[in-house]
Amino acid sequence: MSYMIAIACLDAKNGIGKDGKLLISIPEDMQFFRDNTKDSVIVMGRKTLFSFKDKKPLKNRINIVFTHNENLKNEYKDFDNIFFVKNELELDKELKKYSDKKVFLIGGAKIYNDLIDKCDSCLITKLDKSFDADTYFPDLEKHGFIIESESENHNYENINYKFVKYIRG
Repeated sequence: MSYMIAIACLDAKNGIGKDGKLLISIPEDMQFFRDNTKDSVIVMGRKTLFSFKDKKPLKNRINIVFTHNENLKNEYKDFDNIFFVKNELELDKELKKYSDKKVFLIGGAKIYNDLIDKCDSCLITKLDKSFDADTYFPDLEKHGFIIESESENHNYENINYKFVKYIRG
């Protein structure tokens, strides 16, 4: 069953991060992420949660985090917009509560690889430059995705990029 939208910024070799951080922070890409995911459900791994400012869940979103760390529930008990799941069965059960909302897969690499086949589309900021990455996004062609649309070229600090929407072919 496909029901999620993956959203990510990829370098020219599908790199998404290095040492637990994004490869680059492009203001327009950050705004694209905020605009698309606001008032929706975001699904992520523990490391992605920990990469957020002060390790806090993102506001105006339902944050669902994959982890086997039972202590996190207690650490985040003061937040009403974060939930923890251990597996896909628990994820599916949790997501049933939000059938009226869009669901975005936001990383990291393990989560993208494990759940890419549950995505029916991907919103990708595609950079024309390669960085020194240690984590990568799945190959979309190998998973049956084709480009539906792409923006004109944008530029940030001499890096060209496009916003590309992929759908299942």
